[in-house]
Amino acid sequence: MTEQTAADTATGVEGAAAGGRRTWGVRSARGRRGLMALALGAVLLGAAACGGDADAHSGADGKNGSANGSAPANGSQAALTVLPANGATGVDTSGALKVSAAKGKLTKVAVTSQDGTPVDGAISADGGSWTPKGTLRTNTHYSVSATATDTDGKAASQQSAFTTVKPTASATNYGIFNVDSGKTYGVGMEVSIRFNKPVTNQADVRHAVTVTAEPSVPVEGHWFSSQRIDFRPENYWAAGTKVTLHLKLDGVKTSKGVYGAQYKDVTFTIGRSQTSVADNKTKMLTIYRDGKLLKTYPTSLGDAGHTTYNGKMVIEEKDKVVDMDSQTVGLGNAYRIKDVPHGMRLSDSGTFAHGNYWRPASTFGHENTSHGCVGLRDVKGGGDPTTPAAWFYDHSLIGDVVQVVNSPDKVIPPSNGLNGWNMAWSSWVES
Repeated sequence: MTEQTAADTATGVEGAAAGGRRTWGVRSARGRRGLMALALGAVLLGAAACGGDADAHSGADGKNGSANGSAPANGSQAALTVLPANGATGVDTSGALKVSAAKGKLTKVAVTSQDGTPVDGAISADGGSWTPKGTLRTNTHYSVSATATDTDGKAASQQSAFTTVKPTASATNYGIFNVDSGKTYGVGMEVSIRFNKPVTNQADVRHAVTVTAEPSVPVEGHWFSSQRIDFRPENYWAAGTKVTLHLKLDGVKTSKGVYGAQYKDVTFTIGRSQTSVADNKTKMLTIYRDGKLLKTYPTSLGDAGHTTYNGKMVIEEKDKVVDMDSQTVGLGNAYRIKDVPHGMRLSDSGTFAHGNYWRPASTFGHENTSHGCVGLRDVKGGGDPTTPAAWFYDHSLIGDVVQVVNSPDKVIPPSNGLNGWNMAWSSWVES
């Protein structure tokens, strides 16, 4: 059924009952008046069948099956109202879509996006209304089809369509996440999302972002700030777990007038279980694989003036060569080493596990000489795969855990890197 236009009504050329457009031939004045009346009646009947802009027909008497004032052919008393109006654009993603029925009960409501994806929703217990369960997506064309029946069981139907708002760049909030689809990570990997704009509607965003696991395990999010939320289970992931980040942010208001933008799943895998312990007393790094001792290497931790954090630290980056500049961590001109080999970042503030070629081999296992890092013996350029630093780098994954014990320093703050494992589970789930 094609939609009636104002021009068609004025000229009487719309063959609405047939669903198409045709022009009548020249007839007598009396014949033309009769045909005009038939055409107008067909237009009105067609409008009742197709449904239209409910707001455009404020004179509806409520005794029909649509909001445009014409009665359905079967005489149903059910009156349907669909909001927003048919053809509306710039529609908000929440609160605007409503379907209701008077003098009848809704029996079926289907709302689909332009790609055929259905919108989840529910009819109220009394059959009087239908509302979506979540938010709509931005800049998306939706079609609505609704049916209601009156007390005699006679049905009335209505169809409508509208397009949601297209936010400007300044009204869009992106979540930058730290995992890649198809990659393999260590058992300590936290999923971290950092938004480019503050989030004030944190409960709505938390509902729109979830992390699931196979085999299943509860995964909870924790807000570290208005722009950062991290996810983890209570204990380290089990080896071989398949983890999926579900981002359903498109259309969600992250704050007043600002919308989320992403709508995707990101699935990754947890590899073998590897954790390491760097003991400041023994100055040894002990590496465990699947719960069994794998390797032990002598190490050099932070000196007396630059002690190493205690606590569980997750490898969040790996680089074969790192340019380390003391000015970037607030230590003035203490050092500038442009070619530090086998660097693995353990904190946002600059803690690394890395190779060290500028100290003699006798340093490792006996003396703490670093500015807070976990140092292992290496060669300049990092070209020798047999050195402790090279081996540790080659056999480590992003997401592996390096725990420092017996250091005179404090436990690293959970927000400094991917180090939420230093927070009790009861505290983690509070936010």
